[in-house]
Amino acid sequence: MKTISLLLLFFFTFPQATKPQRQVLFDFRNDHFHKPPKISPATQRDVLAKMFRRYLTDANRCKQGGVSGDDYLAQARKSGQIVPEIAEMATGSFTAAGQTETAYVVFVNECTASHADNFGTKRVAIFQGPKMVADVDVDFHGSILLKTDLDHDGIDELLMTTGDMAQGTFVEMASLLSFQNGRVRVIQDFGTVVADSCASAMPGSTSKAVVLSLPNAAPFQMPKIKVDYYSAGCTKAKRWRSIKGPIED
Repeated sequence: MKTISLLLLFFFTFPQATKPQRQVLFDFRNDHFHKPPKISPATQRDVLAKMFRRYLTDANRCKQGGVSGDDYLAQARKSGQIVPEIAEMATGSFTAAGQTETAYVVFVNECTASHADNFGTKRVAIFQGPKMVADVDVDFHGSILLKTDLDHDGIDELLMTTGDMAQGTFVEMASLLSFQNGRVRVIQDFGTVVADSCASAMPGSTSKAVVLSLPNAAPFQMPKIKVDYYSAGCTKAKRWRSIKGPIED
């Protein structure tokens, strides 16, 4: 009896080792729609004038059937058949540490772009004050979800997404992008992070989403972000369960 009492005293006196909790970087199970920032007309004109030699300000002025060929989007950009607009912006140090920069996400809106083209290419232009220091294609990623500096080198990364809705199914894809030295680099491509067919009202419709979390990593090294996959039925209060990935859109 005395031995059992001593063991119980030891158990409650000394804390037991617990499994460290991973830090969640982004949870795509939660709604993450946000209003685009207000961009002044003067900023729109200044940024777009530095990015494009020619462009339109009114989609009604697009020429019908004026561009064709395999790379018709590139031809539209070259001929000025575009109606660009700034859709997103973020401030930070994107091309080098210690810089005060603004990253603008620009929808190029080529006149010939269709739903199949995600309605046009997307670019990120980075400015240091009035000077443009980067202008890169971001492979249709048009939304900034998060600014990070995961390796603590003083240079910020952007978690960006692209999405599409077709026949009642919403699909979203995400990547973590770096713009160091003015060049875009995909640090990690997460593929499909949301596939929600609930709006289709079809039998068997589900909502699937991922949670991105950070493992314990060595200081000043870019961590490998862990991806966990979940599925839920189309009820108002979703009950998520863990599934094997990746998500099939």
